[in-house]
Amino acid sequence: MADFFDYIFIGNSVRDWLIALVIIGVMSMTIKFAKRTAFLRVKKWAEKTSWKFDDFFAIQLVKTIAPLLNLCAFYIGYSYLSFNAKVNRWIEVGMIVAVTFILLRFITSGIQYFVTQSLEAQENEEVKIKQARGVIIIVNSIIWITGFIFLLNNLGYNVTSVIAGLGIGGIAIALAAQAILGDLFSYFVIFFDKPFEIGDFIIVDTKMGVIEYIGLKTTRVRTLGGEQLIFPNHDLTNSRVHNYKRMEKRRILFTLGVIYETPPEKLRKVPGIVKGIIQELDDVSFDRGHFSSFGDFSLKFEFVYYINSADYLLYMDRNHEMNLKIFEAFSKEGIEFAYPTQVVHVPERK
Repeated sequence: MADFFDYIFIGNSVRDWLIALVIIGVMSMTIKFAKRTAFLRVKKWAEKTSWKFDDFFAIQLVKTIAPLLNLCAFYIGYSYLSFNAKVNRWIEVGMIVAVTFILLRFITSGIQYFVTQSLEAQENEEVKIKQARGVIIIVNSIIWITGFIFLLNNLGYNVTSVIAGLGIGGIAIALAAQAILGDLFSYFVIFFDKPFEIGDFIIVDTKMGVIEYIGLKTTRVRTLGGEQLIFPNHDLTNSRVHNYKRMEKRRILFTLGVIYETPPEKLRKVPGIVKGIIQELDDVSFDRGHFSSFGDFSLKFEFVYYINSADYLLYMDRNHEMNLKIFEAFSKEGIEFAYPTQVVHVPERK
């Protein structure tokens, strides 16, 4: 029996193979039991709390911590065995690749989790999470490329030439795709600075509409006429954008003109009449009203009031109601609105 345990198999005795397998088996079973126990406890604890980080921790316990511990168990068992330099090198490379893969997956999962959690606390979270996927993909790609270069460096390869090649290739790509990269960087500006979001009503130069989609290259706007406008992202970041969604209240300035034949006592009534009408309207605040100037064919009055909402339909409803009441009040007082007229004086012939 002793001869059997001393039998050499692939450079190691059967005894050494059994010791290594027992170590790996016992540690793996212990890790599996501890993982199941810890996972159940963390899961129960997570169900009792409103904090969602514990859910993330429970998931990573299975996806990250347990695989790392299993790799440690394998490495400890493997250390009892002796192999030639080539096999040892392959095992070492495999361990480095596996650990790097697990850690990179943990980092990318963490970034996605924290970005998603920060957006879920905001309005329109589903739309914003979809919008953030482009950023997450780009960031994760950079992390995986950086991790791959780090892996090559740890394996003993000279990464200087690789980095130099990536730099030269990056310059060539940047020159060939300036417009695309400009739109991509503008997308990052829009995402992080948030000058506007999906659902906002904006005006850019003479174009206006509601933001429907913000992509890596273009932003799509649904106009009031129903058609869809497609803006390159850099056009929006380089333009003066009027965002009416964030307007807390709407300021309206308007003028009225009455004829020059209006008696002074009636002119004095005009600001009070208009002020009284505006103050009777709901969701409206009167600011000022003045006899502003003498026009070419009218005496001009200037008024300012506020709609205590950004709702355009509410503004039009109040404006409609106010105009009707002003017209009725002026008709009742005998005050005539002015309109462009010309008076031709013909001298009498002697």
